[in-house]
Amino acid sequence: MNMSRNLYRYLPSILRDNVISMEQKSLTLIGAGLDCGKPRRGCLMGPDALRTAGVREELEALGHRVIDWGNVIPGTASEDISLSDHVYAISETIGWTQALLEIGQRAAFHTLPIFLGGDHAMSLGSVAGVTAAAKERGQEQFVLWLDAHSDFHTPQTTTSGNLHGTPMAYVTGRTGFDGFPTLPAVVPDAHVMMLGLRSVDPKEKTALEHSDIHAIDMRRIDEHGIARPLSRFLDHIAEAQGALHVSFDVDFLDPTIAPAVGTTVPGGATIREAHLVMEMISDSGLLTSMDIVELNPALDERGRTAQVLVDLTASAFGRRIFDRPTSKFT
Repeated sequence: MNMSRNLYRYLPSILRDNVISMEQKSLTLIGAGLDCGKPRRGCLMGPDALRTAGVREELEALGHRVIDWGNVIPGTASEDISLSDHVYAISETIGWTQALLEIGQRAAFHTLPIFLGGDHAMSLGSVAGVTAAAKERGQEQFVLWLDAHSDFHTPQTTTSGNLHGTPMAYVTGRTGFDGFPTLPAVVPDAHVMMLGLRSVDPKEKTALEHSDIHAIDMRRIDEHGIARPLSRFLDHIAEAQGALHVSFDVDFLDPTIAPAVGTTVPGGATIREAHLVMEMISDSGLLTSMDIVELNPALDERGRTAQVLVDLTASAFGRRIFDRPTSKFT
């Protein structure tokens, strides 16, 4: 695919010259309603649910310039892909990955993109794209993975065949992704922190133990708090003058707070822990791109989860405790 041609295909014509030539970075919303990372449907409605909950308006109220590029149109991939037959929707996922890699690379070079998902298979392309942009800028890429799951399977090790469980393996350069786009740059293991883990398959656990990834589970958070490991990670990024991508999965949160996700795991982060994480990210000044994934509005309660995600996004971009309005859903 030609990157420039496809970017213009995704971008409203009235914004093309304005976005590409601007001198200062703005926030860019990029919808990616992919729903192919697993059989259960519903995440395709996630981007518009976040828009309806006011994500753009909340960010603008904080003084940011926000441009919405609309929803990405996935590319197409060959049906002749030599992966295990049990892998779900492989061609569709590769098409999404190619499209998101391209638009993510271009968007991250000129703006601070916020990718609105869609299931976590979105991060196959979004993280690959922003990592390529960081390489172009001469920066090292770091990833903060806020998730109950490590998503460190390859297509060969996954027993479910669901590719939303594979993004971190792909972007860190693990083998086995035949047919997927060649990565312009990989994220070194030591540049990844997985925060909030509480459901990791045996094969993923073994792979993590043989990697340099910083894997922080909920027991460690219970024992030592969430701020200490995150602070060390942010200090490391600052020392390297690196770029920070935050990938926020709804199931990072406890399901009593955010029920609209198909992969609920009890014992997740509290709302205050989640806001603290986002406020620390904002304070660091390191954030260069973000994912919001796995929101399934069909499972929500009166838009409750979408509103929580919008509030947390606002914390990542400058809102503080004294500025926070009373919740609409108590």
